[in-house]
Amino acid sequence: MSSKEAIAKNRISAGDRLTASLLRYAPWLAFLLVSVPLPLYFLLRYFLATEEAGVYMLFALTSLALGSVVGLIVAVLLFLYRRHWEKVLRDRVAAQGVTASELSWFMPELTRAERAALKQMGRENLLLADAYRETLAARITATRVATRAKKDLLLVERRLNRAVYMQSGEVKNLRDELVHDRERLARIRNEAEERRAEAQARLQMIEAAASRDASQRETDFALRRLNETREHLPLALEAVRMEQTAHEETEDELKRIEGEKRLGD
Repeated sequence: MSSKEAIAKNRISAGDRLTASLLRYAPWLAFLLVSVPLPLYFLLRYFLATEEAGVYMLFALTSLALGSVVGLIVAVLLFLYRRHWEKVLRDRVAAQGVTASELSWFMPELTRAERAALKQMGRENLLLADAYRETLAARITATRVATRAKKDLLLVERRLNRAVYMQSGEVKNLRDELVHDRERLARIRNEAEERRAEAQARLQMIEAAASRDASQRETDFALRRLNETREHLPLALEAVRMEQTAHEETEDELKRIEGEKRLGD
């Protein structure tokens, strides 16, 4: 296990993985547990009742309708909580940089084209897929750093604007600190934007390499089929020629037999 993988394993604990698995199925389980038991109970009473069975059927239908509404609300709340929990986990993990082994937790931040390209590379070329994961992780990290720096920069700008109207002896020191923070955040944002552009360029290079690799395999397969066809073509022609010769010999033999019969008559 590499050092990056060990760090990633420590940052995402077994408890986090268990919670993620539970939250993945919790909305559906909650819907079933809320909406099904009570109607099922009344339905059972309906089949076992000897008198006024229709009342239990009415209760079953009513409880099914109400339970479905309540179950749907609970499922939606759990789904929203799962999204919030996953976002908090991603923010905590990304604070120290995203690694390739953690990319599966950041799939919502990938584009549809990137997810499709990663899936295809995973089937066709594992080396390119690993490089693609590393570059995607770098791109996500750079994007998050740039976004965070931009937000912090806006906050600093607002504080600077408010400091203009302040009348105090410490205003100058405050302005100097805010200006220093603004310059630092601007450098961080610019560097993150450059890193993101570099990662995006590498992604395009890897995608192009994967496309060339796939095209080369398709071309090699087509040429191999063409060579096989060319090799089998003389055999096919020879088979046709032999079949035609046998047919002609059969016709000649039939004509000879018919001629002998006429001479005998």
